[in-house]
Amino acid sequence: MPTIRLTMAQALTRWMAAQSIRQFDGTAKPAFAGVWAIFGHGNVAGLGEALHAVKDQMPTFRGHNEQTMAHSAIAYAKQKSRRQMMAVTSSIGPGATNMVTAAALAHVNRLPVLFLPGDVFADRRPDPVLQQVESFADGTVSANDCFKPVCRYFDRITRPEQILKALPKAMSVLTDGAECGPVCLSLCQDVQAEAFDYPEQFFTPRIWEIQRPRADEQIMATAIEAIASARRPVILAGGGVKYSGAQARLKAFAEAGGIPVCATQAGKSVLAEDEPLYLGAVGVTGASAANKMIAQADLVLAIGTRLQDFTTGSNTLITSRLISLNIQTHDAIKGSALSLTGDADKGLEELGAGLKDYQTDPAYQAEIAEARAEWAQIVADVTDDMTKSQLPSDSQVIGAVNRAAPKHAIAVGAAGSMPGELHKLWQTGDVDGYHMEYGFSCMGYEVAAGLGVYMACPERPAIVFAGDGSYLMHNSELATAVMMGASFTLVITDNRGFGCINRLQAATGGAAFNNLFADSHHEILPEIDYVAHAASMGAHAVLATSLSELETSISDSIARGGVNVVVINTDPGPSTAAGGCWWDVGIPAVSEREEMASIHENYISQRNRQIDNFS
Repeated sequence: MPTIRLTMAQALTRWMAAQSIRQFDGTAKPAFAGVWAIFGHGNVAGLGEALHAVKDQMPTFRGHNEQTMAHSAIAYAKQKSRRQMMAVTSSIGPGATNMVTAAALAHVNRLPVLFLPGDVFADRRPDPVLQQVESFADGTVSANDCFKPVCRYFDRITRPEQILKALPKAMSVLTDGAECGPVCLSLCQDVQAEAFDYPEQFFTPRIWEIQRPRADEQIMATAIEAIASARRPVILAGGGVKYSGAQARLKAFAEAGGIPVCATQAGKSVLAEDEPLYLGAVGVTGASAANKMIAQADLVLAIGTRLQDFTTGSNTLITSRLISLNIQTHDAIKGSALSLTGDADKGLEELGAGLKDYQTDPAYQAEIAEARAEWAQIVADVTDDMTKSQLPSDSQVIGAVNRAAPKHAIAVGAAGSMPGELHKLWQTGDVDGYHMEYGFSCMGYEVAAGLGVYMACPERPAIVFAGDGSYLMHNSELATAVMMGASFTLVITDNRGFGCINRLQAATGGAAFNNLFADSHHEILPEIDYVAHAASMGAHAVLATSLSELETSISDSIARGGVNVVVINTDPGPSTAAGGCWWDVGIPAVSEREEMASIHENYISQRNRQIDNFS
């Protein structure tokens, strides 16, 4: 068998560049659209040299923080519906452990990313090396073992020939609809530079097919029978609908049966907001229309959702029969559901064929229309431009940005105040126009995600929402975005602290403490000039002093292109009262503060509802 002599790192990068993934339209695109890298000892000599050799086929991008460059990679894969991905590499030690949070984010959200951290010497000759974590109990442990609980597949490459087995295994996970998630190949730094005679056949280009398993025939028949007898069914759509490319199939199925659709954070924008059967967001951050109809449903068909507590109101919202169509059995069985384990698109195809004569009653469809109209009026009221206090609320900011944004814009966000308000209020004009990381609710994802979304969809304007807390936590990839010639608009809502958790603290009976700057230990209250800070990194930055200025600034930013930042001061207090449902947050059973007693009593009452729902 012909062979070629390469270092392990050269073989790794050559193999990665030869992999492709079949797209929804039948074409094939490179599996790895690029590699994010911050070099240091442990990856600069071996992997760095190898990446340079393939830079024309598989480009390398330089980040400013290991965690956030990984967030950019994850956002790219999310916006690409897991049909393309990126790899991320770092040095050993702190560079590697900085990526562990990003790995957890990808794990929770079922998103593919290949982590390639440098590791210690396999031969241990210079042991212990700089930045090495030494275990007194286990000589095989390194800092990279931290990746094990937050990756779907982990391997430590201690000999150059091991990648012949490890790489196909890694790729099988990255392209598996059910098992998809982060993979970590821990690369011992000496082994990266060692040579081996690799079979030339190993580098033959390959197209990976993301398989579409079908649900069991008998269980599908049972599901069809159950839906056919339902009078008030509701569809609950999750991110799996997007990853299956099932948006059009979902729309056709819902329209054929007159069945309303509501969406999780990951599922929002599977349908445009103006679709007549779309009820909006569901759950703790949901619309009143969706929550009302799902609470009164006699059957809920959950598609591609892991049924997180924000979706289910901590298991109090869905009280009817539940059917779950999900490619992952672990998710499909939740809530004692009838489990249709299979691909969303194929499952909807079979359900549609079995229910071709099914149609909900006109009276039920009239209820759907009425609930939609009531919610639309609420959205209009809370997002209008009449400032009811000295500073605008987050909902008013969202309304202003929404009015100025083109229909095909993509709203991007993560943790803090904005996910709840955006889930309820953002009016998505086109399919796949909402990109929210709320599985791990990771502050600091936002700026990096804006870059990843731009790289995935440069033809659609991205509008990134971040509070001042998230911006202060991770903003360095703003400089990366400028350097790369990216284009997106970042809206920074400055409420002078952690406004979202401050509201939760108040709602759970806590005293104002350690969230807003004013309620934290301080000698001097910070006055941070976010406009100047963003401008110092090369962004075009402005301060909007009113909602009308905000609208103008958003329009100007999108027309201008490039990296734009618009800062607006907001009121940390108000949030949208309408919509939503209960969320289980533990309330102290004993407190010196008298007001806590009634709050705890109400908490126990809600917990009893939760227990009843399980029985």
